[in-house]
Amino acid sequence: MGAPCLSLRMDPGDPAGDPTGEPAAGDTAGDPAGGECVPMGRDPLLFLQTLQTLWSTRELGQLREEAQRGFAALEDPLAALLDMLDGSRGWRGKGPSLEAWVARELKRCLQAQPCPGPARGSPGLKQLQARAVKLLAESPPGLVEPLVSIFQLQDADRSPLLAHVHRLHQEGKFKEAIVLGTKLRLQADLDVEKMCIPLLLQDKADLVERYVDGFPDLQRRLLALLDSWCQPAFDIRVVARRYPQATLRLERLSPRALGRQVLRLLERHGLDPALCPNVVTQQRLAALRYLCYKRLVERSVPRESWAEHVQGLVGQDQGLQEQLLQLLASHNDAALVAQCALDLLLPEERLPASVAAELRQLRIQERTAEAPLEDGKDDYYQLPISREHLHFLASWEDLARHQEELLQPGRVVGVDLEWRPSFGAGGRPQASLMQVAVEGRVFLLDLPRLSSPAGGQAPQAFSRLVSRLLADPSITKLGYGMAGDLRSLGASCPALAQAEKQLQGSVDLLQVHRQMRAADRPAPGVDGAAGPRGLSLLVRQVLGKPLDKMQQLSNWDRRPLGEGQLVYAAADAYCLLEVYWALCREPARFHLSGDLARSLRLGRGERAGAGELPPLQKASASPQQVPAGEDAAPEVPARAFRVVCDSMLQGLARRLRCLGIDVLVLATGEDHRRAAEVARREGRIILTSGLPYHKLRAQVGAGRCLSVDCSLKARQQATAVIRHFNVRVTHSDIFSRCQACNCHQYLKVSKDVMKQLVWLSGHPEGPSGTGDEAAQIEDERETGSAPEEAPGGCAYDPSCRWLEEEDLQSRVPARLGNGTRLQLSGVPAGVLRRPGLRHFYCCTGCGKVFWEGSHLGRVAENFREVLEGVPGSREPSRAPSPAGSPS
Repeated sequence: MGAPCLSLRMDPGDPAGDPTGEPAAGDTAGDPAGGECVPMGRDPLLFLQTLQTLWSTRELGQLREEAQRGFAALEDPLAALLDMLDGSRGWRGKGPSLEAWVARELKRCLQAQPCPGPARGSPGLKQLQARAVKLLAESPPGLVEPLVSIFQLQDADRSPLLAHVHRLHQEGKFKEAIVLGTKLRLQADLDVEKMCIPLLLQDKADLVERYVDGFPDLQRRLLALLDSWCQPAFDIRVVARRYPQATLRLERLSPRALGRQVLRLLERHGLDPALCPNVVTQQRLAALRYLCYKRLVERSVPRESWAEHVQGLVGQDQGLQEQLLQLLASHNDAALVAQCALDLLLPEERLPASVAAELRQLRIQERTAEAPLEDGKDDYYQLPISREHLHFLASWEDLARHQEELLQPGRVVGVDLEWRPSFGAGGRPQASLMQVAVEGRVFLLDLPRLSSPAGGQAPQAFSRLVSRLLADPSITKLGYGMAGDLRSLGASCPALAQAEKQLQGSVDLLQVHRQMRAADRPAPGVDGAAGPRGLSLLVRQVLGKPLDKMQQLSNWDRRPLGEGQLVYAAADAYCLLEVYWALCREPARFHLSGDLARSLRLGRGERAGAGELPPLQKASASPQQVPAGEDAAPEVPARAFRVVCDSMLQGLARRLRCLGIDVLVLATGEDHRRAAEVARREGRIILTSGLPYHKLRAQVGAGRCLSVDCSLKARQQATAVIRHFNVRVTHSDIFSRCQACNCHQYLKVSKDVMKQLVWLSGHPEGPSGTGDEAAQIEDERETGSAPEEAPGGCAYDPSCRWLEEEDLQSRVPARLGNGTRLQLSGVPAGVLRRPGLRHFYCCTGCGKVFWEGSHLGRVAENFREVLEGVPGSREPSRAPSPAGSPS
């Protein structure tokens, strides 16, 4: 049955029509067969009752057919829809409703087969719009969008719409207010800071970005706001106090996280970095600290490159100059610091006395040459081909000369790029060199020469050659983090902007490396965290020696490139070939599938899902099955394992707490030395993600500090930590500790008592929903929930006592005797109505409320490999039943 023609018999100039939907004199019922519009004047509420039967049986096909017939029979479908909404209350609650479905279906029919209706700006349409605006006040998100579309509310009188948005905001419905303002395009008449601040505090930056999209002035004001929050002495809690009714997530608003968000918005909207001076200074200071670490601690950056980068960062900025002097003064190698001061031409009077004395000695002896850094050259991977087999290609003639060798079908090539470090200056860096390695040779493609002038012979030849190379599925392309490299290539050469989509027949060794790290427990006595990272670590693990990264931070834009740069670039690409060949020869040694080439080819049409890793080999030597012995770490129960994490490992901390592990987290900006103090005092293990690893390990001793690989996802990090320390996790450990505050004491609350507390606290309808109906259902199921049933039939039933009257300091607001306020606004009304749900659990530390849901099963499944008592896990279950559960 085709979409019906909707008979709208209202005169465009008639302000009323007949809002009751009763048939006018002379109207007759008939069958709208053949698409003929035959008015029937059907009662909208009777029509709704007819649909209700089909709605309850979920017969969607019949429901749609009946709705189409009914729309055709209605004298005025627009007025009839408003009558249905006025006469029914089913759409006012949470979850999907028939009324909202009817509105969406009517919108779809009108779009498919428009019929004449009230003219734009006519009194009749204005009256309908006024009625629709009144309904918006109670409309769930799934109903707002069709009402806006059907009644053209974006063109309606803005005054009542603005008043409605302001009312939502005053009621604390911040998300609904900004969503409605976005749909109605009211941004120009609303205060951007007033609308955006509460959403930013609730970690809903995506809604804020959609709100300012298409409004450059609002984008600039949003950037200025976020930048003001990055001032060194700014306290976000001062802003948060203005919104006591909102559920805030301030842990996501650290200066570093805000800085990343500002830089992303700068790049997305192409705005001037001068709009965010605080973030720019923050990024420069972070880069300065990084460079000083690389030079003074690792000693892995050549003098010339280091001095050039530091001078470019600091410039004439007095604050950064002072920070640089402090960083140099904090280092205890006076000779090395004096050499740095000499390279930077720093004034002697501003240096510590010991450094100034060394500086004078250097000048007297003219000992400006750096101690050779090649002494340990044999400790690194060496390029196995001679210098004469490195080819530098800088013209279209060079490309033509070697094209056949580069594009030979069936071969394996290593692909890499180099660019000058930007140190967080915003935007994607422009690639300076592209390396393509084949067996026995490496080709170094000079991108500045080959990509300009635009439209010239060299750029055309270069883009054609690279496009053919990437698109040929018979040529296996190897890389390490290929997606990022190809995006940088596209930024440097616009003709290759779609390079990532052209890619076929590739193996990203970064994905292989992640699989190896997830499957392979570090060998006893080997501290991999203290050594190389990334590709250098992979090369060491597979070939025995790491890459020498000395030239990584050099100036790749300079021409001619130095000899050290050429050899470094060639080794970076050629090592990919040698690693690939070694993995193919012995895949089982590295816990990989035997058919490496087939299982890891991620060309177009064969791509793995987002975040998907290649399948692990099902070998007997899995990490969990390593026999106990003198090299095996002693097993420790999850609830006895205690750690302290730095502030960059919030996700890992939540996963570990979820498994019952006692985790303390440093506050944002807190000195890392605090971790060592806590670890020594409380007997905790330190988990860190950054540069302080070496200092922290020295303060707590061997085996008490672990550097966590930040390229892994939080779940993979948690699995690696559990395996590394041989932590025993059972079903009873899951959710035995609050993920939010680390408290392990709960109070059990019956559903009836929880209903009373929610009602008394002024949240009779639970938290307001936003988004579409599916999102509402998902939110209702997920928020604060613990799983219904885990594999093996283990339900959530922590050992805790019931909440009693004397536990409450006051009932309004619900506050425990220790002063903790229960977070009742996080309990959706739908959960309180859910049949079969018997009780809730309240954390006595932060007041967060939990209930049985589906989360436990997902956690058990996600950690199946390390969880006891699950088929396929490390050993049969011997987990005890939770003791002391109330009956």
